[in-house]
Formats: sequence, C-alpha cells, structure tokens
Amino acid sequence: MGPFDFSGLWVPLVTPFRDGRVDEAALRRLVRHLGEAGVTGFVVCGSTGEAASLSHAEQLAVLDAVVSACDEKPVLMGLAGTQSDEMLSRLRDMARRRLAGVLVSAPFYLRPSQTGIVAHFRALADASPVPIALYDIPARTGAQMALGTILTLAGHPNIRALKDCGGDAKKTRSLIADGRLAVLAGDDDGIFVTLCMGGAGAIAASAHVLPECFVAMVAALRAGRLTEARHLYHALTPLTEALFAEPNPSVFKAVLAQQGWIANELRAPHSPATPLAVQRAMEALESVQPI
Repeated sequence: MGPFDFSGLWVPLVTPFRDGRVDEAALRRLVRHLGEAGVTGFVVCGSTGEAASLSHAEQLAVLDAVVSACDEKPVLMGLAGTQSDEMLSRLRDMARRRLAGVLVSAPFYLRPSQTGIVAHFRALADASPVPIALYDIPARTGAQMALGTILTLAGHPNIRALKDCGGDAKKTRSLIADGRLAVLAGDDDGIFVTLCMGGAGAIAASAHVLPECFVAMVAALRAGRLTEARHLYHALTPLTEALFAEPNPSVFKAVLAQQGWIANELRAPHSPATPLAVQRAMEALESVQPI
C-alpha cells in the first residue's frame, strides 16, 4: 500500500452494450481514445458505468477489458453494496487485477447511522490490498456522510481520496483544508471551484466528450492559469449541462454513438435519451469544437 497520487482528470467510463451483452471491443477502443487524449486514469463500474445493472462476472469482464487497453494508466474500480462479507469477496476478485484502488460508496437504501458508515468503510479499508477512495453521493445512496465521518475515515492509512458529490460547499472546503484526502470533484459543474480551492482533480463523465478540453482545463487550474481555465470552463459548461439533462448515462451514450464509439444501448431500467436531449447535446458539442 505505497503512496499513490489520485490527482488529475479521471473518466468514469460508460459500459458499452451490443445486443444485450457487454461490448468489450468498443470499450477497449474508447479507453485507448481517451488515454491518447491525456486523461489521468479511468474509473470502472461506477454509476456512469451502470454497475448496478451488471453481474459480478460482467463487472470483472469490464475491468479486464479496461486494464488490457489502458496502457498502464491507473484504474479505479467501483464497489457498492450493503453486505460486508459479499463486498469483501468481490474486492478480493477485483484486486487480483492491476488496480490503483477501489471507489466505494456508502451502503445504499439502508440509511445507516454515521457510526455504521465508519465501521463499514473501516472494515473494507482494513481488508483491502489496494487504497480506497470514498464516494460521497447521497442522491444515489440515500446515506449522508457527515463532515465528521469523513474526517474520521481520513485517519485510516488505506483511505486516500474522496469523490465529492455531496453537494455541500462548506464540507468540500473543510476537507480540502484538512489535506489528508485527495478531494476529487464528482459533479462536473464543480470542477472549477473545487480545483480553485485546492482540490486534487476530478472524476468527470463529461470528459468522454472533447476529453482534450477537459484535460486542458484541469491542467490549467492546477497550474494556476486562471484566465485559460476560466475560458475553458465557460465554454464547456453548456455541454456539461446538456450531457446531464437526462439520467446519466443516457445522453452520454447517445452522443458517443453519434461519434461512432459505441452503440446507443442501455440496460433496463435505463432508457435511451430523448431526441431533443441528443440534439441539444450535439449542438452544445459543436459550439465548443473551435476552442
């Protein structure tokens, strides 16, 4: 469990499907494309990757495809659930691959106490052979992770980072000031503010589209080139808003399909994006391309 730098721009990958099955060939092509654009690394089987609709065997197949195509770039694997023993078993399978770490959300649906959340993460961190990044996303889990809870977990030597989708600017600021966790913006519209405050980077689904521009924005922010970063942020914001206009990843998959990277196919209960949402996203994309 040596030191690892979680900073930079990570892409939480979509999971391509074709005829109901994971399209591993399309996934490898997409990973190579994004890697060539300069992204730092990849997050596999997060919410953008429809992980909750994949079997464990499918999740491992997706992970294997990404690792085979990522050209040694770091890979984080999503891990979610409510049964600690089952999660530990899955974690052992995942960690047999080349992983930089696992991205773990709070237990969903159960709405545990803060004490229960701390115990859950500590048990995983104690057993994990790879570093853990916390995933604070109460809109999906129904579980709020209080500031004190995250600060307590930051004291564990194997908990190194946070994907911040908590929607609480004060909490974000406090965690960055504390300095023990690499705080990564998880809401794409929050990249600019989080990095200006000293955040380590972002896990940004919008970087599937025009990845070079998102790479440039994060690099400019980390280097303090605010005029350049501000220009990119304002140019990219309409695209980000259009990509998230309908439930993630429906618009992303439609746009990537238009670009020829994947088929426009999702797992139920997700449904395809509406034609209007796709039209608006493509218009927003075209307006950014001259940058």
